[in-house]
Amino acid sequence: MSNASAKLLKILILAAILFQSLNVPAQFMDRRTQRQLDEKIRESKIFSQYFTGFALFDPAKDAMLYQKDAFKYFTPASNTKLFTLYTALKILGDSMPVLRYGYRDQLLVIQGTGNPLFFHPDFEDNAQGWDILQQAKNLILYSEDNYRDDHFGPGWSWADYQYAYQVEKSPFPIHGNFARIFRDSGETQIKTQPAYFTRFLRPAPAGGGAYPRIQREETGDYFFFNESALNGRPFSVEVPYNQSPAAVCGLLSDTLGIRVMPASEIPGPLPAFTTVYAPLPDTLLQRFMQESDNYLAEQLLLMCSAKLSDTLNTEAVIEYAKKNLFQGLPPDTLNWADGSGLSRYNLFTPRTIVALLHKLYQEVPQERLFRILATGGKSGTIRSWYGGKAEPYVFAKTGTLANQHCLSGFVKTKKGRTLIFSFMHNNFNGSATPIRTEMQNVLEWIWESL
Repeated sequence: MSNASAKLLKILILAAILFQSLNVPAQFMDRRTQRQLDEKIRESKIFSQYFTGFALFDPAKDAMLYQKDAFKYFTPASNTKLFTLYTALKILGDSMPVLRYGYRDQLLVIQGTGNPLFFHPDFEDNAQGWDILQQAKNLILYSEDNYRDDHFGPGWSWADYQYAYQVEKSPFPIHGNFARIFRDSGETQIKTQPAYFTRFLRPAPAGGGAYPRIQREETGDYFFFNESALNGRPFSVEVPYNQSPAAVCGLLSDTLGIRVMPASEIPGPLPAFTTVYAPLPDTLLQRFMQESDNYLAEQLLLMCSAKLSDTLNTEAVIEYAKKNLFQGLPPDTLNWADGSGLSRYNLFTPRTIVALLHKLYQEVPQERLFRILATGGKSGTIRSWYGGKAEPYVFAKTGTLANQHCLSGFVKTKKGRTLIFSFMHNNFNGSATPIRTEMQNVLEWIWESL
């Protein structure tokens, strides 16, 4: 054999050894336990049909207990929100910017900070900054000059603009950036919350269909309803409204009872702005994580941007976080595109998500962290799964897109250990239920055996 051939063979052997070392269980369990876990993961009839990655880590030993394709990249869906959570906790801390204001010739001029709670119907303390707005007597000027972003994230589905899981992000959200459109039992009139949007209701040109249907213009302000919305069963639907300075000014004018108009319509320099802060409530973080709220995820990153600089830009805060918060996060590149996980441009590995969860576990008190995450059998997107024990044993974040499902978080075992795991499944057909059932079997075995 020539020297060149021998060198090539040596390189191939080393590459094979490296690949196997990345893809085999770590040697921190006895062989019998490893074999049993292998049977449940590598030999699973469900997992073997699709692309599945898994990592199991023991923070007490600082050791990876088991991994299967944990070095490969998967579409994480809403597991992306774990990165948003850590970023928000580090940058926002215990306070969030809710409003920027200044005065030009005694006229109140305002800018948004991305605050998602302003008049949000699902939060009680939702009017922070309202006292500033009420000080104006005749006119308020609204400026979006600090917003350097799009209203949709990169890689979002263009056809989903009218669905509540993909509301537009914006500098000055009002009422969660959606209109609730409904007709109560016994009523013949369609209503809206806020009532401001009633003026934009229109009958659909083709008004058929057996069920009530509301459809928004793609780039306009009108909401079209079919005949069944007037005559059929009662209904209630949340539809995102089109984000624009005109929409913000219209909603504020309607609520305040005074005129609010874009600052660009009256020439003149913008004033120096003062930022109003309010406490960052855990109720926001809980809803964001437990219900996988995409809107809150995107607005959290915009608030982080507002706290770092005078401008609101998602890409800028992601780049800041990658360089300053996740620089030492082992071991793989972060392909991170948005705050919510709606983008299929996001790509992470199971072992990187485990490393992120380890950082959260080290830096956030366990009681608070587990209270923010969904709890198996009790709350959030896993309230119907991973329960059935005397005490909750899974605290995690789901991630679901069509043909993708992930679950990453913590499992508390029967023996009192707290382990970190990341399950990622991509490119399966049909329902995710068989995958959820198989994951539940694995996590129950981990609870019982480790």
